[in-house]
This record gives sequence, structure tokens and C-alpha cells, in this order.
Amino acid sequence: MLTTSFENFPATLGIFAGGIGGWEWAILAFLGLLIFGKRLPEVGKSLGRGIVEFKKGLAGVDDDIAEQKREQDQAKLDAQSTGAPQNVEAPQAERAPQSDPPPAAS
Repeated sequence: MLTTSFENFPATLGIFAGGIGGWEWAILAFLGLLIFGKRLPEVGKSLGRGIVEFKKGLAGVDDDIAEQKREQDQAKLDAQSTGAPQNVEAPQAERAPQSDPPPAAS
């Protein structure tokens, strides 16, 4: 009788049920050598470049967030020193210029 329950699912994971151990890593490394062969250094370089670009992108986002926070804090300090209302909002990003709609066909 065919059952569709997943009560025995963890037992079907086989070799990776307890996590990846030393022998599993060795097998994966061997398979990687067989598949990539001489191109392995190139694959490693491109993977490294991708990781570096990703980290640069994250740093750029962190810098943007920190800059907006500083601008907001500075606006609050300026408002406090001049006696202006306290509910100063963060500056909004500039909107892209709107293009004119295409001329109507006659």
C-alpha cells in the first residue's frame, strides 16, 4: 500500500541526515575536481569576485542608511536649536524626472 505521509522523511535523507561530516566533504571535493578539473582555479576566482562584489554592495547600503540617519539626526538637532517643531521627517529621495507621454497617433 502506497502512503503519502512524511513520518519517515528524516530517515530518507540518508548520508546527510546528521550533517555533512569529513568523509562527505572529501567526496564532494573529489566530485568537484572531477567535474571542474583544470577550470577549478577560474571557478574559485569568479566565486571570490562575486563574494567581494556582494560585500561591496552591502557596505554601500550600510553607508546609505548611516548617511540618512546622520542627516535625520542633524535635522532634529537643527530643529531643536531653532525652536522649530520636533516632528522632522527624514529627507525623501529625489524622484526621477518624469518623461512626457508619447504623442497621440492621428
